[in-house]
Amino acid sequence: MSRLPVIVGFGGFNAAGRSSGHHAFRRMVIESLPEHERRETLAGLAVMMGLVTCDGGAWCDSEGHPLTLEAVEQRFGEPVLAGSLIRRIGTGFFDVDAAAWQKSATLNGETELQTFVLSSRDLPEPIPDNWRVTELEGRRVRVEVTGSVEVKVDSYRDIPVKSAGQLPEGFDPAALYNARFHPRALQLTIIAASDAVRSVGIPWADIAASVKPDEVGVYASNVMSQMDEAGFGGLLQARLRGGRVTTKQCPLGLNSMPADFVNAYILGSVGHTGAIAGACASFLYNLRAATEDIASGRCRVAVVGNAEAPITQEIIDGYATMGALASEDKLKKLDGGDTTDPRRSSRPFGENCGFTIAESAQYVVLMDDALALELGADIHGAVNDVFINADGFKKSISAPGPGNHITFAKAVASARAIVGDEGIRERSMVHAHGSSTPQNRITESQIFDQIAEYFGITDWPVAAIKAFVGHSLSPASADQLIASLGTFKYNLVPGIKTIDKVADDVYTDRLRIETADFTPAQPIDVAFLNSKGFGGNNATASVLSPRVVEQMLAKRYGAEAFTAYQARREATRKGANAYDQAALRGDFGTIYQFGEGLIDESQIALNEGKMSLPGFSQAIDLDLPNRFTDMV
Repeated sequence: MSRLPVIVGFGGFNAAGRSSGHHAFRRMVIESLPEHERRETLAGLAVMMGLVTCDGGAWCDSEGHPLTLEAVEQRFGEPVLAGSLIRRIGTGFFDVDAAAWQKSATLNGETELQTFVLSSRDLPEPIPDNWRVTELEGRRVRVEVTGSVEVKVDSYRDIPVKSAGQLPEGFDPAALYNARFHPRALQLTIIAASDAVRSVGIPWADIAASVKPDEVGVYASNVMSQMDEAGFGGLLQARLRGGRVTTKQCPLGLNSMPADFVNAYILGSVGHTGAIAGACASFLYNLRAATEDIASGRCRVAVVGNAEAPITQEIIDGYATMGALASEDKLKKLDGGDTTDPRRSSRPFGENCGFTIAESAQYVVLMDDALALELGADIHGAVNDVFINADGFKKSISAPGPGNHITFAKAVASARAIVGDEGIRERSMVHAHGSSTPQNRITESQIFDQIAEYFGITDWPVAAIKAFVGHSLSPASADQLIASLGTFKYNLVPGIKTIDKVADDVYTDRLRIETADFTPAQPIDVAFLNSKGFGGNNATASVLSPRVVEQMLAKRYGAEAFTAYQARREATRKGANAYDQAALRGDFGTIYQFGEGLIDESQIALNEGKMSLPGFSQAIDLDLPNRFTDMV
């Protein structure tokens, strides 16, 4: 009998804000929310962004004057909305109009006219007579030099890609704990995984005491490693810049660190750990490993996630050179004018020109169904299955292929085995990869349309949340999962609000792609999460709604046991709500146990087929069965 991997907690941070409590989802559908939910989410974002404070649990402005939720919305609603989701890259990352290019370059005009673009702050005083200076946008100047004068300056250049999915403006993840020069992706790891664990509503110590130490698993990674100054970026640049490598840059740059930090500083876990990377499908790769281990009984509770912080000049250079990113000039051409709105740079299934890179960290907490019932965990959904397939022989490593046809068809077939034909036809939806590239909009919609025809689906709701939060690479499908849980909760499918209409070459005969949020004809019971990664890393997951999961659990355990579980669940929901209310007021209580609870290895004991570790309630079983009895 397979154990069902149920989702009992989720959390993280992306351009839409905090994921736990469905607040990131709420930000995506803010126009469609009831008044109280809308104002509450706006207030939480205002606190994150430093616009509002809390004193004794009450909202206050910067001068300490108390505010109602209505007043928070009236005074700060506009800057909160403007400072979240995709927007122009902030100068805290780098200046997109004058990004450092070649430090301490020597300009020598010799006898020919030469032209340079510099930052206005690097102009010498006085300006030499043989320099002609023309002002440009964004603190840049064009300098025409003739003659033989030499002036040593810093060179700067324009970055053609000017928008990204960034954490809400003013929110600093390093301020939530003692970050100790951690790379940004690992800062996101700590606050996101902590948010997920605390969202469960059951103290982690109680969860850990309910299982054996080796029945806990952590599955997490990232794709681009840590490429900022505190990670591999600083490691590779140190000697070229005349500096030195630090002791942390090499180990903290590894792409396994989003798992390692969770084990070492949040859970104190000695259980299974894994860091699987599969390009943009990495979260689903890790999710599959976790769900398979839970279904087989190898693992009883798992923390799964990814963290990515790719808003660096170098990473943007790489994807832009491939032609994969939406540049300002391309967007202007699409819009037919001299300006473009950076907030509309990601346009899935519309007239588009490339994806918009983003930072994000998302984690979910899974349990097997028996443990969830035993502890009274609140169940937000369940992962029915995850399928992964490659593309076969390829001409271009970044081009799509047949693998996604396989993963998507199998995911729908797997869910149909549970909810039936009617459930798939009437109560399922698709969270598309929706990368916002011309090639993706055609190939992915063709897959959806073809499979819809096979399964008899005629009006399939399709969401593409990269329109709101951008493409976060490894956590991209985790962003989709968080949004699907929001749909289960609020019965809203996010519209693609950054497009005016669906592009003419998109296959739409059997798909429902809207430009505004909408309520489906029937509540959604199954969400399909689709991911198409570079290199042929295709994955599709099917996620079941809480309604379906509760029906399954009642059948497996009986009405009496399920009623008793519901009674235990009330305390869990109170605990989760208490955390949510505290986090809305800026008290995240981030878990970061640096050097705490270290295990004294001299106290490890082996006795009667068991290994006991100090600090753990249960022992590890060493009487393992022979899995190959027919061969021995």
